[in-house]
Amino acid sequence: MRLDHVSYVTSHDQLADTVQRLGSRLGSTFVDGGIHPRFGTRNFTASLKNGQYIEVVCPLDHPATEQTPWGQAVSKKANEGGGWFTWVFSTKDIAPIAAKFGREATEGHRTRPNGSDLKWKQIGVKEIADTREFPFFIQWLSADHPSQDGTPLAEIEKIVIADNDQLADSWFKEDILASLGDVNIEWVDPSTNDDQSGIVSVHLATPGGVVVLD
Repeated sequence: MRLDHVSYVTSHDQLADTVQRLGSRLGSTFVDGGIHPRFGTRNFTASLKNGQYIEVVCPLDHPATEQTPWGQAVSKKANEGGGWFTWVFSTKDIAPIAAKFGREATEGHRTRPNGSDLKWKQIGVKEIADTREFPFFIQWLSADHPSQDGTPLAEIEKIVIADNDQLADSWFKEDILASLGDVNIEWVDPSTNDDQSGIVSVHLATPGGVVVLD
């Protein structure tokens, strides 16, 4: 298991502005990741060092958006004003994780503007709608990882997460903490984050110094 990417939600109307703002802060360029037809969302991604990336995702005006857990969760966050949404861990074999959840992983894909198709399996999305401090889990079925889309200039140093229990309720707490590499987690009280649990900010080392995206 390894930290794969962090996800930021915005509305469809604000997508271009959000990508521009975050990209200028990072000194990095986001690329169009395409549409998730099964989930009713679309994204832009910016590659980071250590095989990681940032995703900016928005809901679409599409039936799948309100019919799938991912689309519903993204739409709900966008309607709340957007912001940091979740963190995602990848694994080479998602079956043992799915067994803990007691259900099969969901298959997903998105078609890039160049026509290439990314495929994966994911699980844990239903849970992050209400427990946003939890990550979800993914197994890539495609070789071309989104971190390869562009030249990585920044790397994640720290993630600030509001959660009094510090993942105590997660079946995977020890696996998650052991899979962070050099990324530090700072736990803060949800009362400092409008009583909301989840990611508060992400600190990244860039050629121009440390940048805090909140």
